[in-house]
Amino acid sequence: MGGDSAVVVKTRKFIRNPLLSRRQMIVDIIHPGRPNVPKKELQDVIAPMYKADPKLTFLFGFKTQFGGGRTTGFCLLYDSEEAAKKFEPKHRLIRNGMKEKKESSRKMIKETKNKGKTIRGTGRSIALHKAKRAAGAD
Repeated sequence: MGGDSAVVVKTRKFIRNPLLSRRQMIVDIIHPGRPNVPKKELQDVIAPMYKADPKLTFLFGFKTQFGGGRTTGFCLLYDSEEAAKKFEPKHRLIRNGMKEKKESSRKMIKETKNKGKTIRGTGRSIALHKAKRAAGAD
């Protein structure tokens, strides 16, 4: 672990969730003398504790206590990559590097939405399909 001082990682409320094929827990990090700890560093610490792959470790929802030195968050350890891709939201997959972010301008999204609103009836689905293809081509 890099940094000035040691980091203590404690877990509580550990639950094995077989329906979502994962283990989930609350993580308490004690880091005196440091503002906070990067999630990448925490992945490398927590995964070996539970004999899991750091790539399948999802950390989120961290709140640093007032005054610093202590942070609490949530951790999910998936059993397989398929389960992670099936159950995790897209934004967390992107953060973990398991999915690429689709770059699209805000203006383009709004134009397609408004174009879809003007057309009614049976031609609507065709027009929406054409608008999506046009957005994909750009």
